[in-house]
Amino acid sequence: MRRLPALQDPSSVAPPSTAIDRFLLRFIRDSRDLPFLYLTLKISFTLVPLGILLFIPGITGWVWGVLAFACFASYAIYKGPFGLMVHCAAHRPLFKREYSALNYYMPTFLALFFGMSPDTYQSHHIGMHHPENNMPEDLSSTMTYKRDSVRGFLMYLANFFFLGVITLIGYLKRKNRQKMAFKAMSGEILFLTMCAILLWVNAPATIVVFLLPFVMTRVFGMIGNWTQHAFIDKDDPANAYKNSITCINIKYNRMCWNDGYHISHHCRPSMHWSEHPKFFTKTLDQYASNKAIIFEGLDYGQVFGLLLSKQYNRLAKHVVNVNGAFQNEQEIIELMKYRVRPILEWNPEKASVAA
Repeated sequence: MRRLPALQDPSSVAPPSTAIDRFLLRFIRDSRDLPFLYLTLKISFTLVPLGILLFIPGITGWVWGVLAFACFASYAIYKGPFGLMVHCAAHRPLFKREYSALNYYMPTFLALFFGMSPDTYQSHHIGMHHPENNMPEDLSSTMTYKRDSVRGFLMYLANFFFLGVITLIGYLKRKNRQKMAFKAMSGEILFLTMCAILLWVNAPATIVVFLLPFVMTRVFGMIGNWTQHAFIDKDDPANAYKNSITCINIKYNRMCWNDGYHISHHCRPSMHWSEHPKFFTKTLDQYASNKAIIFEGLDYGQVFGLLLSKQYNRLAKHVVNVNGAFQNEQEIIELMKYRVRPILEWNPEKASVAA
């Protein structure tokens, strides 16, 4: 285990310094989100043109192969930053009211090139996941699975991959969130219809530009959610400090807008991404009293791999011991093993959302 280190994750954004910065600022609500506009422009002028070029009939052979490689490489490079930018913008709309139509550009158009059907992410994340907080009505809940089991994860993944949008639509209708239900349904139908038509037009391009990203984005999304909610206290499963993890001092946080701070994100869903390190520092007593699991130097992918291979010793070496909450690494290992057990029954009277 580790002592609490100095935080190296981004807690501020460089102030605007160029004429282009100042021009772009007129469109957005929060100057700290200026990096989002630059990322959006990069994707719009790299990944999107590459994807379109693959559908041009005159481009074939090795030239097509090079473009296909460049297109998929661009997807791989931008997938994390883009996906978490969409996540941040779902909680905090990016553009000012007079430019609010631009808020649809990322989740409806650019999202297509990342295999994301229009509006389904926001319907799932804002309309379902946060209100249910990984509890039984959360369709992506990890509670009932053995969370260090490969078999358990594959069952979880298959359930989401093949039934996720269908069950989401049903959930949103039951909760009388009809607008979100319609958006999720229409977005998924439009995306799949578009892919079916494009497969007839140009199957190789459709596979590279849309279908491979579709599969990979959903798989990685479920790996992320599984890991973020892998360690759950069965006696207090709605407590964000006891049903989520936090990952600090990692490259992933610098690339993906502090997404490693998942506990504080569930405590304050609308908090700006740059504020998480400071909020983490201010609430250390809460982390300690709840024996929250904090990893230093491991991102979600690494935690996922170590967890499913049951390498608890290696996981424990990266756990941060806040205020002496843990006596030794063996206590951490026992706690982690306890918190990955399936929760098939729970007492709602004991469940409390941590603030």
